[in-house]
Amino acid sequence: MRPVLLLVGQVLLAASGFMLLPLAVDLHVGHRDWTSFAMATCVAALVGAALAWPNRGMLRQGLSRKQAFILTPLSWTMVAAIGALPFYFSEQPQLGGNLANSVFESVSGITTTGATVMTGLEQAPPGILLWRALLQWLGGIGIIATAIAILPTLGIGGMQLFRTESSDRSPKAMPRVRQIAMTIGGVYLGLTLLAVLVYWWAGMAIFDAVAHALTSIATGGYSTSDASFGAWESNGIQWFAAAFMLSGAVPFVLYVRMLAGDGRAIFDRQVKAMLALVALGAAGMGLWLAATGQYGLEPAFRHATFNIVSVISTTGYSSADYGRWGGGMVAVFFGLLFVGGCTGSTSGGIKIFRFEVTFVMLRAHFLRLIHPRGVFPRTYGPHVIPEEVIGSVVAFLAVYFICYATGTIVLMGLGLDFLTSASGAASALSNVGPGLGDMIGPAGTFGPLPATAKWVLSLLMLLGRLEVFTVLVLFLPRFWRG
Repeated sequence: MRPVLLLVGQVLLAASGFMLLPLAVDLHVGHRDWTSFAMATCVAALVGAALAWPNRGMLRQGLSRKQAFILTPLSWTMVAAIGALPFYFSEQPQLGGNLANSVFESVSGITTTGATVMTGLEQAPPGILLWRALLQWLGGIGIIATAIAILPTLGIGGMQLFRTESSDRSPKAMPRVRQIAMTIGGVYLGLTLLAVLVYWWAGMAIFDAVAHALTSIATGGYSTSDASFGAWESNGIQWFAAAFMLSGAVPFVLYVRMLAGDGRAIFDRQVKAMLALVALGAAGMGLWLAATGQYGLEPAFRHATFNIVSVISTTGYSSADYGRWGGGMVAVFFGLLFVGGCTGSTSGGIKIFRFEVTFVMLRAHFLRLIHPRGVFPRTYGPHVIPEEVIGSVVAFLAVYFICYATGTIVLMGLGLDFLTSASGAASALSNVGPGLGDMIGPAGTFGPLPATAKWVLSLLMLLGRLEVFTVLVLFLPRFWRG
């Protein structure tokens, strides 16, 4: 456990450093909430140092498989707990002194979900708004690192299909691993800075541009306005935001390959499938919105594209209340809550590749029914899909929907209506953000929900972000034996 505690301590120390940024912002504008960040920074630094200092030098042998399973949920849970402190200590009406709301907001941030309990964002102190955005930005780079370096080695949900040099822990490979990690970090930072400049150029105030850049690339969805991107009438801003959301939903390893000279890397089959789904959905929805007279032609396609991209990438921004577009559109958005972006991106959801593997598996099965003696190899791109991967994908889908059904039933048992319960559970497990309906839809918040429901949704957010199995395996007695 000592290497695990060392890494968790280092992560908390890093988090305490990032808390200094909103502290400085609140100090600069003279808002008293700087004291909440000062207290939270001290707690984070003390806990981080207490975990890291006694265990320094314990990582020389690397992590075992068991330690990696423990590290993943423990580090995310600890960061979520520490991240809630500035909210809890603040003077914000919905957050200060409210443990359930503070933890919910922090978990939603670090898992890049974007569901919020806050209203009156335009009047909120800038430090709180910046901390929400930073939580999502840190969660975005955190899940990229987890998805590329840890999950493939654990064989979670078919992720072993994506084993690369970045998940190789042999001493010989480590210099290359560090180079890949630094390149991905540089790309992530570069895209964020580009988004800041583009949003600013398109008409956002600089603070709004920074906050939205942090949450766009992280596909997080926290905004500085209650109306999300509906607060900016500039058509360009919404089109640019759709592009940045898509850039965060692309596997970041592809950016590394492109920088290395492989220009065709962007034509990865996951990316092509995601773009095809976006194009099909946006075209169909845009035509329907225009034909029914709800918008003119350009606004219809802009709102359709923006919100389709937002849900598929699991960002959770909104440019309009799509819950008012009619029952058919609500059904479409409900289905899209489960999809997600590409593996190795900042997106949540089931992920495109699992749907592709399932399609390949079902196609081969039907062909064998028609031609019992035929041989139908199951391939994913250049790879023949091993039985181990197919079994992992099927198991993931089964457990994913069991968790979803359980969450929905529990929320209904707490007195919530079916649409709120079903869409809330789906949105939390897929890390999308807003659900559907008047209460938690694009125009609502999760604030009115009972405290118990917020704890349930916080758990679902963590389960979904960490690919379900990394959390559930810790509850198996056999895991702790030996």
